[in-house]
Amino acid sequence: MSWTVIQQSLPNFVKGFQLTLWLSLIGIVGSVIVGIITSLIRYFKVPILGKILGAYVEIGRNTPLLIQLFFLYYGFPVLGIKLSAETSGIIGLIFLGGAYMAEGFTGGFNGISKSQIDAGKALGMSPWQMSRYVVLPQGLTLSVPAFSANVIFLIKETSIFSVIAIPELTNTALDLIGMYYRSNEYLLVLVIAYAIILIPLIIILDWLERRVRYGSFGD
Repeated sequence: MSWTVIQQSLPNFVKGFQLTLWLSLIGIVGSVIVGIITSLIRYFKVPILGKILGAYVEIGRNTPLLIQLFFLYYGFPVLGIKLSAETSGIIGLIFLGGAYMAEGFTGGFNGISKSQIDAGKALGMSPWQMSRYVVLPQGLTLSVPAFSANVIFLIKETSIFSVIAIPELTNTALDLIGMYYRSNEYLLVLVIAYAIILIPLIIILDWLERRVRYGSFGD
C-alpha cells in the first residue's frame, strides 16, 4: 500500500467525487418530481394517463439501469437522437428513480386515512386542493422511509455510469487501475469517497425518519 500513490490520485478522485454528487443531486431531484406526479396521477386514477404511468413504473422498476443506459447512449443514435454520456446518465437515473419514488410515494398516499379523503370530498375540494392540503402533507410524511432508501439506492447506482465512460468515482478508479495497476490504493480511495457521501447522508435521513415518526405518532 503506497500513500504516495493515493496522494497523487486525489485530484482525479476529487473531480469524480464532485461529478458523482452533481449527477446524484440532479437525478434525485428529478426522480422526486417524477415520482410525486406519477403517484398523484395514479392515486386519483386519472383515465388513460394513470394506466400509462402504471406501465412506466413497472418497466422502470423491472429493467436494470445498465440496460436503460445502453438504450439511451447506444440505441437512441440509431433513431437519430444523440445524447451525451452525462445526459444519458441523468435521464436513466431519473427514469429508474422516478419509478421507485412513485412506488414509495404511492405507499404513503395509500396510508392516508379514508376519513381524511372523505372529509376533503365533503368540503367540496377539487383534486388539486385535495392533493395540496390532504394527500401531499400526510402522504409525503408517511413516505419518508421509502424516500430515504431510494436516495441511498440512487447514489449507489451512479457507479453504473462507468459503462458509458462518465468520469464519476467508479470510472475514475477503474481508469487509474487500468493505467497504473495499483488496485488496492485506488479501491481504498473509492470506498472512502463513497463512505464520505453516504455515511453522513444516512445519519441525516435516519434523523429525519425519527423526527417524522415521533412527530406523526408521538412515540
